[in-house]
Amino acid sequence: MTGHHLTDEVKEKVILVGVCLREGDDTEASLQELAQLADTAGAEAVGTVIQNREQIHPGTYVGKGKLEEIRALLWEREATGIICDDELSPAQMANLEEELDTKVMDRTLVILDIFAGRAATREGKIQVELAQLRYRAARLAGLGRSLSRLGGGIGTRGPGEKKLETDRRLIRERISRLKEDLKSVERHREVTRSQRSRNHAYVAAIVGYTNAGKSTLLNMLTNAGVAEEDRLFATLDPTTRMLALPNGQQVLLTDTVGFIRKLPHHLIEAFKSTLEEAKYADLILHVADASNPNVETQMHIVYETLRQLGVMNKPVFTLFNKSDLVPDRNTIKDMNANETLRISAKTGEGLDLLLEQLEKQVRAGRLYVEKIFSYQEAAKIQIIRRRGEILKEEYRDEGILVKGYIPPEYAFEIYH
Repeated sequence: MTGHHLTDEVKEKVILVGVCLREGDDTEASLQELAQLADTAGAEAVGTVIQNREQIHPGTYVGKGKLEEIRALLWEREATGIICDDELSPAQMANLEEELDTKVMDRTLVILDIFAGRAATREGKIQVELAQLRYRAARLAGLGRSLSRLGGGIGTRGPGEKKLETDRRLIRERISRLKEDLKSVERHREVTRSQRSRNHAYVAAIVGYTNAGKSTLLNMLTNAGVAEEDRLFATLDPTTRMLALPNGQQVLLTDTVGFIRKLPHHLIEAFKSTLEEAKYADLILHVADASNPNVETQMHIVYETLRQLGVMNKPVFTLFNKSDLVPDRNTIKDMNANETLRISAKTGEGLDLLLEQLEKQVRAGRLYVEKIFSYQEAAKIQIIRRRGEILKEEYRDEGILVKGYIPPEYAFEIYH
């Protein structure tokens, strides 16, 4: 999907609303990101309201005084709705609509909407629709009025049934059917994955905050031709490409969906299988945008999300991307990574070093072989060539001397 996929006549103008719960909260940054999300979904943020509160108001998200301010701002900026920076409860949504007489959305709805416009594969579509239905099912009471008032715009599109289904039973049936569909897609992925591990392919998963440059890196290394846009969530469906290292070894690179702060839990659930690629990888390539002022927070969010997915104890290479845009190179560190490299996926800077480190990493998990094979055992040399790496091959009278590395799984075949 290209950029703004809203129908032209509905360019929604929205007011962004956030609650800052404590000193030093990153509410400002979170709202800037929300503005980008709104833009990606085709709406324009025309105002921002932040309230400092001990806790989020259980009934209306913000307090009475702020509601007045929002009401005035809606009128003054001719805005058509508000987007709150946290997931609203059904009651909060209904109360806000009642009070402000405008369309009320939350961060989750906007993210789901973007995902709906971006999902390309069958699996992506099923997952988005599942997440949308779960979100809707929880809000049936309040959403009906709001969405009938919409006349289009954010929240009204998606790969599923176009009309809003008010019947909970229909939603429940649809959810269970989608879950079945998802199971069969996941079984298919399992098969692909087990073939990979049978071939003992070395897999590196590319993870990172949305828009950190993961797809650009994949393209630069493998000419994969994945959509590269300076937008949030440009990539939804995982792409796997083969990368041939300079020494002839092969690595499978898998791109994953971008992480984001306050990623709705419906989506963490829905995208688990997409992100599971990271779980089965041998190495995590963590791409961080070195030019982003919030890069520390973003890295923290990536590690948190990996933890939620149960991706622990894997070697991590952190790649500080867009380093060409950062004059002072030594400020950011990542204590969680086994290696940190400064790269620019756009200019290619640092990629040679990355390939070198990848070679070392792949080799580290392999066994060194030094053996003279009889001429009858040439097939075994073929295994080393195909599955491992040959450093030296010398033809002698008594046979062929080979020095190289093999995955431990092949040791038995080579030596017996």
